[in-house]
Amino acid sequence: MMVAGIGSRKGVSARDVLAAIETALETHGLAMTALSAIATASLKQDEQAIFSAGRELALPVIIVEDDALRAASSRAISRSSLSQEHAGTPSVSEASALAAAGKGAKLLGPRTVLGPVTCAIAISGDAA
Repeated sequence: MMVAGIGSRKGVSARDVLAAIETALETHGLAMTALSAIATASLKQDEQAIFSAGRELALPVIIVEDDALRAASSRAISRSSLSQEHAGTPSVSEASALAAAGKGAKLLGPRTVLGPVTCAIAISGDAA
């Protein structure tokens, strides 16, 4: 399973989200078809752009609950004090991707920042 974790400022567009996902995948030499799901933190559950991107890509959007987000946070590579303050994790995109990809998941690298959106790619532990 390969998951794109998304973090964003409020009010982003679906185009912003899609561009961040595409850029993150390109960084790792992957195609959009490699993705199994999109994930984000529960505090982003009202960001329609994330769900619009999921619909456009025909991928499920997984909402990661706070406990799972915090549990995955220790494995995040990037550290944002703003994210820590507002979301309780050093990286919403990285922790979301890790939590959604399941036990033993690994990040392919640090999050990609593209304007108002961050995207991190994680693979499940059984895919490595």
